[in-house]
Order: sequence, then structure tokens, then C-alpha cells
Amino acid sequence: MLQQILRDMYIDPELLAELNEEQKHILFYKMREEQLRRWREREEKEQREEAALKRTATLKQSNDKHVQWLDGSDGEVWVWIMGDSPGDKPYEQISEELMAERARKQAQKEAEELWKQKEAEITKKFRDAMAKEKARIVAEKWKIETEDRKAAKLMEEKIQEELKKREEEERQRGEEQIRQQEERRAKELYLSLKQAQQHSRHNDHEDQEWEEQLRRSKAADEERSHKARRARDEYRRQSLRAIQKGKVAGLSNLFQRTSLNNEPETKPTNNNSSLLMTLTSPTSKTWERPSRPISREIIIRWFKEEQLPRRAGFEKNTGAIAPWFHGIISRQEAEELLMNKSEGAFLVRVSEKIWGYALSYRQQSGFKHFLVDASGDFYSFLGVDPNRHATLTDLIDFHKEEIITSSGGELLLEPCGQRKNPPDYVPLFE
Repeated sequence: MLQQILRDMYIDPELLAELNEEQKHILFYKMREEQLRRWREREEKEQREEAALKRTATLKQSNDKHVQWLDGSDGEVWVWIMGDSPGDKPYEQISEELMAERARKQAQKEAEELWKQKEAEITKKFRDAMAKEKARIVAEKWKIETEDRKAAKLMEEKIQEELKKREEEERQRGEEQIRQQEERRAKELYLSLKQAQQHSRHNDHEDQEWEEQLRRSKAADEERSHKARRARDEYRRQSLRAIQKGKVAGLSNLFQRTSLNNEPETKPTNNNSSLLMTLTSPTSKTWERPSRPISREIIIRWFKEEQLPRRAGFEKNTGAIAPWFHGIISRQEAEELLMNKSEGAFLVRVSEKIWGYALSYRQQSGFKHFLVDASGDFYSFLGVDPNRHATLTDLIDFHKEEIITSSGGELLLEPCGQRKNPPDYVPLFE
């Protein structure tokens, strides 16, 4: 199932809804890794093709060189060399003049903008000064108290002339500062353009947009890596523990040795929620499994023809159904069965979303559900546990001693049995 998701780079929304947040992070991280792997392969292929084209073009040019001459009005070859004709300027001089003119215009434009600001500041400054002076004269009632109104008027005009003179001097100083700044700015822009021209000659193939996309992509990868780091550490721990315990299915064709016609037959009976079940032969030898479950009838057929020969749901050393095994029940039904159980209670139900099972687990604050992929010849948690177990019972027994995730610390402590009579798994064995 995981290989199919990575191959198609698509997961069904209904299946995605069955995963918890940690499983989603891990699954998306794996999809991102697969996407990057494909991208690197495509980039390497394109680089090889581009190099091959360059070699071909170089070889072709070396073997197919020719020159076509342009004739003048006199029938002779027309030749013009820039800089050799009368009045021609050398290319370097033309380039220097163009850059100097460009720098001068830019500096002039900036100087005009700066002068507008400076002029507005000067006007406001002396307008405010004049208003303050008038306010002072009015406040002190200087004109009313002075008998010689003409003298007062002359004094006021003298003050105004003095302020205008100072304003004009300020303007002249401002203009001189702007002019000097314009000259400095023109030189700075000229040097900047010169440096940019030199820099561009050495970096013709630089692509700033690609660099920004690559930076964002790396940042996104770092974020996803951070979210999945704990899960990857858990993968390593689980793998080492599984190898030490010898509970990993190491053969890719582990179940091909199972014969469907040589299994002993027993009649199913109900005995304290466990039954001795019959490993019956399939009714059809042309069973072709759909890509995903589409009906309860198809799921029942899949279980009978593929899972019964693998002893799915049976206890390891007896012919009885395991107390934790349930039939095709919903997530809600599983949570109702686990509602009054203590933390660590669990059950395994046949999934309606994938070819496999769902392990429902009772934790202190609610419930967790883990999908168990059984589409191949092994059993493993989808997106959580990297270990491959030979049987469904091996997977359950392994996690009775080893936690499922390091963040949740889930240990399978108490199997949750049946409430109904007959049990909900009876249709699977009829």
C-alpha cells in the first residue's frame, strides 16, 4: 500500500482521514522524499542530455565551418571596423559615455526630488518664523503702546526684510548642498553601474528566481524534517529491537509456501468469544484483487482467500480466534467497545479503507487508530512502524513489549473482546 501511494504520489482522502497527525506527517515526509528523488533523477537526466547536445553542436561546428561575405556597392567585400573609420569612437569610450550619461540623469532626477523636499522645508521654516514674530508683536501690543506707528511699521518691515534675507541665504546654501550631493551621487552611480557591468560578465547564468525557489524549498524540507525527526528516531529504535527479537519477516515470498488445499478443516464453534476456524479452499482460482476495497462482499472474499491461509486473527499456538480480533466494524463501533476500558486496551478490526486492518487503541485522553497494511506478504503499520512481521499475531505480540510510537508510548496491554453473540467476525468464516 505504501509503495502504491509513493508510486502514484496520491492518497485517497478517505484513507487520509483514517490516519492520525503523526502518521500524516510521516507519510507526507516520505512522499516529499520520493518527490525530491524523482526531481534529482530528472535534473541529472536533463544535464546529461544538455551535455550531449553541446558535444554534438561543438562537433558539428568543427566539421561544418563556413563564412558568408557581404558585398558592397562596388562589388567588393564590404568591411567596416568600429573605431577605424573617421569620426568613430572606440567601443570603450562609447560605453563610458553612456554609463556617465545614465549616472548623470539619475543623479539629476534624485537631486530634483531632494531639492523639492529642501525647498518645502525652507519655506515652512521661515513661514513659521514670520508667524511667530507677528504673534509676538500682537501679543505684546507693541504697536498700540508705541505712539509712532510709522516707526513701528518700519521696524516690522525691517524685520521682514531681515527674515527674507536669511531665507535667501538659506536657499543658496541649500542649493549648493544639493549640487554637491548631485555630483557625488553621479559618481557613485557611475561606479555602481561599472561594477554591475563587470559583475554581469562573470555571472551571465545567475538565476536569482531559481535561488529563491530553492531557498524556500529547503526551508519547507527543514520544517517537514523537524516534524518527522522523532518518527525517524523511532524507526531506528523499532528496527533494532525487531532484529534483536527476531520478529521481522525477512522473506519477500514468505507465504508462497502456504498451500490452500492442504490445511486441516475444523468446524467453527463459539466458545467464550473464540472459535476454531476452517481454512477452506477458495471458491475461485481466478481471484483478482481490486486496487482498493469496494464492498463488504469483496472484503470478505479477500479475507477468506488471502488471509485465512495466513492464519490472520488466530492465536499463534492454538486454533482459536484471538480475543482482540474483530470483523468489519466501524471506527465508531470500535470506540464504543473501548469506551469503558483502561488505557492500553486494544482491538484489531478488518479495515474498509485498505487491504488490511485497523488497530484501535484506548489511551488516557481518547482513542488512536493505526492502519495495518496487509496488501503484500507481510504485516506492518502504515506510516508508523517500519518493521515487517510475518503474521498479524507477530505484530500484536511485538507491540505488547515494544511501544508503537515514542511520542504516544502505546503498549498493547488488554485485548478487547466481543459483546455480540454471535461475534462480529462470523461473516468472515462462514
